[in-house]
Amino acid sequence: MNSAANPATERKMTNVFERYLTLWVGLCIVGGIVLGKAAPGLAKSLDGMSLFVNGAPVVSIPIAVCLFFMMYPIMVKIDFASVIQAGRSGKPVWLTLFVNWAIKPFTMYAIAILFLGTIFRGFIGADAIDLVKMPFGLDLPLGATHGSGTVVLHDGVKMLEIPLWRSYLAGAILLGIAPCTAMVLVWGFLARGNDGLTLVMVAINSLSMLVLYGLLGGFLLGVGRLPVPWQALLLSIVVYVALPLVAGFFSRRWIIAAKGERWFKEKFLHVLTPVTIVALLATLVLLFSFKGETILGNPLTILWIAVPLFLQTMLIFALGYGLARLLKLRYEDAAPAAMIGASNHFEVAIATATMLFGLSSGAALATVVGVLIEVPVMLMLVKICRNTRGWFDAPVPEASGGRG
Repeated sequence: MNSAANPATERKMTNVFERYLTLWVGLCIVGGIVLGKAAPGLAKSLDGMSLFVNGAPVVSIPIAVCLFFMMYPIMVKIDFASVIQAGRSGKPVWLTLFVNWAIKPFTMYAIAILFLGTIFRGFIGADAIDLVKMPFGLDLPLGATHGSGTVVLHDGVKMLEIPLWRSYLAGAILLGIAPCTAMVLVWGFLARGNDGLTLVMVAINSLSMLVLYGLLGGFLLGVGRLPVPWQALLLSIVVYVALPLVAGFFSRRWIIAAKGERWFKEKFLHVLTPVTIVALLATLVLLFSFKGETILGNPLTILWIAVPLFLQTMLIFALGYGLARLLKLRYEDAAPAAMIGASNHFEVAIATATMLFGLSSGAALATVVGVLIEVPVMLMLVKICRNTRGWFDAPVPEASGGRG
C-alpha cells in the first residue's frame, strides 16, 4: 500500500471482512442451509418476531436490527458539506445520476423479464409458486386476486400466492433501483479513482433514494403485475434509509464536535469497519436458512437469477464507462462514475425485499444472489478499468494511488 494513502481507506482495503467477502458470503450460504436443515423452525420463529399492522407482519424486528447496523456505518461516513458543493463536480455527478435513475432501473426490468420470465421460465418452473406478504394496509378476502397473485391462507396468515419467477423478478427490480453501495468506495480506490468524488456521489445517491426508490419501485413492480405495497415501500425507505441517515448525520456532528475529525476518521470509523459486513452476513444466514430447501431442491436457481444480474452489471458499466469517455472525463472521475452505476446498494434491496415480500420469498433470495455475484464481478470491472486507463486523456499515474 502507498503510505500516503488515507489511513481510513487503507484499513478499509486491508480489512479481512471486505477482502474475503465472497468467501464469507459462500460460508453464510452453506451455514444457512445447514441451519435450516438442523433447526427448521428457527428462522420462522425469528421472522415471527415482527411488528404487525392489521394482522400482517410488516417489520421483522431481528432483520430490522441487522439491517440498521448495515446502513448506519455507511451513512455516518457521509460529509454533507461535500454534498452541498457537489454541483461543482459537474459531468461525473450528472452522468451518475442519469445512468442510475434514468437508465438502470428500466434495463434491469427488461433483462430480468426476458431471462426470468421467458428464457429460464421453464427451468424455474412455469407453474412454480411463491408465497409473499400481503401488501401493507391491504385487506382482501381469500381467493381475491391482486396483480398476478391470489390471496390464500398460510399458517393462519393471509398471503399472496404469485408465480415464483415473478417473485425473482421483484428482487431483481429492487436491486436495479438501488444504486451504489458503501463497497463502491473500495472499488473506486482499487481502480485509483477520485475518492472524494466517489464519496460525494455515494451521498447524492443516498439522498436521491429517499424520493426515487419508492416511486420507481412502485411503478416497476406494478408494470410487472406484482403487488405494489406503496405504504410498505415508503416505510422501508424511512426505516432503512432515512433512519440511519438521520442517525449518521447527527452522530457524525456530535462525535466530530466532541472528539475531533481526526479521531472520528482514524478511530471511530475503524471500529465501525466490520459492522456493516457482520450485520449483512447475519442476515444472509437467516435468509439462506429459510431458503435452504429451495436451493437444495433446485441448486441451479442461483444460476438462473445470477445470469440477468450479471448481464445488467456489465451493460451498465459499459454504458457508464463509454459515456464518460465521450464526455472526455478524466480517468480518475470516469472509473468511479461507471462503477457506481454498475454496483448495487444490496443492503437496501435486501431490506426492502424482506419487508415487502417476506424473509422466505423468492424476491429476498434474488437480492441475496446480488450480493453473491457483486464482489467477483466488481473486482473484474476494477481490473478492466486499470487496464484501459490509456483510453482517457488524463490517466492516473502509477505513483498517485494506493496499490490494492
